[in-house]
Amino acid sequence: MFKMLVKGASAKPKSPPSPISLVGQTAIITGSNTGIGLASARVLLGLGLSHLVMAVRSTEKGAAAALPLRKDFPAIKIDVWALDMLSYNSIQDFVGKCAALPRLDIAILNAGITLNDSIVNKSTGHEEVFQVNYLSTALLAILLLPLLKSRSTSPGRLTIVGSGLGLHSKFTNRNAVPLIPSFDDPANPGWKGMTLAGERYCVSKTLVLMLVFTLSELVAVEDVIINAVEPGFTSGTSLNRSAAAIQKVMVKLMHKLYARTPEQAALTYVDAVAIKGKESHGCFLMDWEIIG
Repeated sequence: MFKMLVKGASAKPKSPPSPISLVGQTAIITGSNTGIGLASARVLLGLGLSHLVMAVRSTEKGAAAALPLRKDFPAIKIDVWALDMLSYNSIQDFVGKCAALPRLDIAILNAGITLNDSIVNKSTGHEEVFQVNYLSTALLAILLLPLLKSRSTSPGRLTIVGSGLGLHSKFTNRNAVPLIPSFDDPANPGWKGMTLAGERYCVSKTLVLMLVFTLSELVAVEDVIINAVEPGFTSGTSLNRSAAAIQKVMVKLMHKLYARTPEQAALTYVDAVAIKGKESHGCFLMDWEIIG
């Protein structure tokens, strides 16, 4: 993981080439009121995107984040829609609104969480990191795929934000039968220490990579190009907001040594949805490269 951080820190950010244009296209970005999601929204708008849907848990915070974007891009339609990744009903309602869109070309599933201690969500009965990073992300991806297929004039684009940490998980409960309830069992390793390098977070990102690969085998590349992207170790995000005080100090120090800015990390998203093509279907992208 240390080597991964060093490699990421030395990778030169790649801006989109000048011929890239998203004029006429519609994009959804989840978790786009802050951090990399918000930064990627600004980059896509700068490429001529015609309609942006900011999918956020708090529409009040989303509206505040949208204000400067609307000021800088007054001719572009920017919507703020509610999406709570801890609620299946919210996800289904959100997709219902998306079904009314005349076009849908890009979906960036950026929303994700870490927690210092595990919490079982009362609504779903599942541990919340597993719920948000995998179960809800999988549901949202599957429900959006038919819209991305039918509402885009070229192959739709579905990018799910992954992590290189998904390559390092131990996945100690992988042989559990049944598997899903084992993620909610506090007796399993990884129940504690849910911050960025915690086992449960790592496993949730392993599952994202498995999801992307499986979906790519079920969905034709001519219909929707599906990939996962690692934005790199990035400062200015809220991912570690629940970390313990000492962990926050360590992360802050690492940010100074290795971190990308949200604006630099956003370029990895744009690369995944607008520059990489059919060759990236089912693949994992890190540092602007297809690694598998």
